[in-house]
Amino acid sequence: MSSPETDAGSAENLPVVAPQLRALRRRSSLTLEAAARAAGLSAAHLSRLETGQRQPSLPMLLALARIYGTTVSELLGETVADRDAVVRAPAMEPTCAGGWTYWQAGAPGRGMQALRVHVPYGTQGDIVRVHPGEEWLYVLKGRLHLRLGDTAHVLAPGDSAHFDSLTPHRLAAADHGGTELLFVHTLLQSPIAALCLGPHPGETS
Repeated sequence: MSSPETDAGSAENLPVVAPQLRALRRRSSLTLEAAARAAGLSAAHLSRLETGQRQPSLPMLLALARIYGTTVSELLGETVADRDAVVRAPAMEPTCAGGWTYWQAGAPGRGMQALRVHVPYGTQGDIVRVHPGEEWLYVLKGRLHLRLGDTAHVLAPGDSAHFDSLTPHRLAAADHGGTELLFVHTLLQSPIAALCLGPHPGETS
């Protein structure tokens, strides 16, 4: 089995990664040592990635994208069509997943994703989520049960929370009418159904 750091054949598939990695690190005003430390790499290994002597694995790309405040697509040199800064209400098509309803409140392909979320009463309140990234939420309507680690909170309209998504967390509507939230996360390019749902009932993770 090939090592993730020396994935055979990846050099021909990722020809632009090396200069992009160097350019984005410099844009972020990070030294080689600081960026490598934040990504859990040695400075020598990051240097080899930046000079094309080695190609990064997907976990490395995700870590570096987060550190540089960008997306994996940009690290790969993919061009993204111009996106409007404003998202009009009619363009916010609802998507249902795991009983929750989501409306995209920001442009796709960004390092952050912004959503409006409706959480019905009695759905997924027993699912514990743990995943990379950060989450910020703001309660618009109804009350929200939020458990972070061993601490339980009840958030009312106007309350907000900002936390590291590696902290085990559970979200559930506290009222029978459900809860409506504004929700921003940094799970790079994740599909809506994978945001903070965890496995659906009856599925294994």
